Order: sequence, then C-alpha cells, then structure tokens
Amino acid sequence: MITGKKAKTAFRLSFSYIALVILTIFCAYPALWVLMSSFRTGDALFSDKIIPTSYTISHYIMLFDKHPFGVWYGNTLKISIASMILGTILTLLTGYAFSVFRFTGRKNLMSILLVLGLFPGFMSMIAIYILLNQMNLLNTHTAVVIVYAAGAPLYFLFAKSYFDTIPKSLVEAARIDGAGHMPIFFRIVLPLSTPLIVFTSLMTFTGAFTDFIFAKLVLRSPEKKTLAVGLFDMIGDRFSTEFTTFAAGCVLAAVPVTILFILMQRFLVEGLTAGADKG
Repeated sequence: MITGKKAKTAFRLSFSYIALVILTIFCAYPALWVLMSSFRTGDALFSDKIIPTSYTISHYIMLFDKHPFGVWYGNTLKISIASMILGTILTLLTGYAFSVFRFTGRKNLMSILLVLGLFPGFMSMIAIYILLNQMNLLNTHTAVVIVYAAGAPLYFLFAKSYFDTIPKSLVEAARIDGAGHMPIFFRIVLPLSTPLIVFTSLMTFTGAFTDFIFAKLVLRSPEKKTLAVGLFDMIGDRFSTEFTTFAAGCVLAAVPVTILFILMQRFLVEGLTAGADKG
C-alpha cells in the first residue's frame, strides 16, 4: 500500500517536472531566438541555427544612431512610472474602501467592476478617443497616463482581499486613539502591505511599459512615441528590413521589466497569494 502511494507520488512529480520542462522550452526558445538574432550579422531573422556563427553589436548602435531609440525609451519610462504611481494609489484606496467601509450597493458595485474588468480594453478605445479629442489631450503623454492609471483599479480585488487579512484589532485600536481613516491607511495599513504594493506597482508598470494598441492610437508625433510604437513603426514599412535591429530593441526593452520581476519576485508571489482564503 505504501509502495503504491510512493509510486503514484513519484509519477505525479515526474509528470509535473516534465510538463514544467516542456513549458520552459516553449517560453524560453522564442526569447533566446530574439536575443541571438540581435547579435547576428545581417538584417534577416531567419537562420538555420539559433546560435549565430558571427556576432556583432552594430544593431544596438544603430538603434541610437539611426533611430530616436533613447527618446522612445525615455517616453516609455516616464509614462510607465507616472502610471504606476497614480494607478497604485487608486488601486490601494479602492481596495481599502471596499474592505473597510460597509455602504449600500457595495456588493453590486464590486460585481459591476468585476464584470467591466472582463471586457477587453480595446472595446472602449473609440469612446476614449472621442473624449480625449474633446479634452484636447490627443498626442499627449498625459492622456496615456490617465487611461493607464484609470485601468489599474481593476486590481482592487487583490487589494481588498489583502486588506481583509490585516488584523482588525490594529485598526480598531487606532480608531480608539482618535485616528481617522487616512492616518490609519497611511501609518498602519500601508506599512503592512508591502507585497500588495509591489504586486500592484509591477502589474501597472508592466502594462504601461508594454502596451501598444492604445499608445499607437493616441500618440502620433515621432517625439511622443513609446518603445512599442516606435519599434513597430521601424519595421512597419513594407520596404523595411531592419529585423535584427528590431530584435536588439526588443532585448533592451525587456531589460527593466526583467530586472524588476527578478528583484521583486518574492513580494510578487506574496501579493498574489495573500488573502486567497478571504474576500
């Protein structure tokens, strides 16, 4: 009986490891291909070998000499950081309000927000475009930041679930001492919410950093473009052959997001799992 259980456990573990290895190969192979292509001589991505026979860094140099890659990078970082800060604040305040306050229509409002979050963002692009046009915000980074930050509060369910795990005795003790909701939020709740803050910040930053559709719709001037829009336009022309240069741009674009996820991985996992038993 014990031997049979051990055999089943070993089989499940072996199957899990095999599935993880296969999944890793499927995920890592395209990224490795792009990385190697960025150092490959010539302009074509196609090659019969993933490891190039000769290496060059001319594609990285060409990004800055021939294209305003530095401007695109700066615009993307500015938009992403601003969206991250504003979006994180809105998400935390929304989650705290749903966790602490009990008001009429609370559950219905939560359900409505959840349903709205199920719809793809591009379904509202035309309406947003018309609103931005009426507000004279087209072709501005402010418009992009506002829209990205406004979409961040849809993570409110994670925030609400996390705030539900914070001991209510701490909040009640602060209220007895005369503290209001804002002092309690900033002095007690936020210091205990580091994993949640990291998770929300990373998700908002990554979403703004990698978005293409909305940025392409709103930003038109060359000096206003983000990385995604600039790189797409670089190879969007039918006569363009700068595919290895495009690969170099993709590698550089992936650097900040990769570093952030590696450094904040522990907090990210805690932010995802905390509050899973409540809500």
